[in-house]
Amino acid sequence: MLDHVFLTVSDLGRSTAFYQAALAPLGVTDRLDYDGRDGPPGHPDLKGLGAGGRMFLWLRAGEAEGRAVHVGFVARSREEVEAAYDAALAAGAVSNCAPGPRVHYDPRYYAANVRVK
Repeated sequence: MLDHVFLTVSDLGRSTAFYQAALAPLGVTDRLDYDGRDGPPGHPDLKGLGAGGRMFLWLRAGEAEGRAVHVGFVARSREEVEAAYDAALAAGAVSNCAPGPRVHYDPRYYAANVRVK
């Protein structure tokens, strides 16, 4: 089980705004600004996103490396998948695959895929 994920992004402000908008329909509404000076020497400043007071998606500024990461978020319903997909597109993402069943993974699996420009 994963505890957290760090994503290196080229535009921290734009990326933070995108993930806040795209993940809000999934209940990911908590935010935390972590000052790297509070950590060990050399620790980067981070923007944390999460739910229930727990941050699990951390963004840090740096050189982004194309398609180096694929992250899937859990939704409680098909409606949440569709709402998150719509929110991601409205926030500037590009569709990789519209919401729908993915029976090649599991007969119950329903997902949508987006790519951040």
